[in-house]
Amino acid sequence: GCEKSRALAPEIGPATEAEWDMEYTGLKLAVKVVRGLEEAIDFINTHGSGHTDTILTENRESAERFLNEVDSSSVIWNASTRFADGFRYGLGAEIGISTNKTHARGPVGLDGLVIYKYKLIGTGQTVSDYSGENARDFTHKPL
Repeated sequence: GCEKSRALAPEIGPATEAEWDMEYTGLKLAVKVVRGLEEAIDFINTHGSGHTDTILTENRESAERFLNEVDSSSVIWNASTRFADGFRYGLGAEIGISTNKTHARGPVGLDGLVIYKYKLIGTGQTVSDYSGENARDFTHKPL
């Protein structure tokens, strides 16, 4: 983590500059304390993967700014980033992911020529709410 995050939680190890740009495939994260929403958005747009980012807030104005200004294919308000999944978005089986803003190679229809940004607004849901023996129903519907 950064110096400020380590002051709040001394058990956090220091983050190197390279770690802000790293994709973690395990139960790890790099923690950065920022001064406000603008700095958070700038930091995410500089160091993020462009795949999925979330904000936890009750402030609608901040959430809407985050949803609109973070340059990721999925931006989420008050829900788990694990919802960023092709099947959960109603796209059928996920065959791949891309954070590029270019179309696919080979014969491509209209869907292959456009890019999408998904905005998910929740109230604290996690993916585990929708899987397992007592799973909640998961539906796809236009908003």
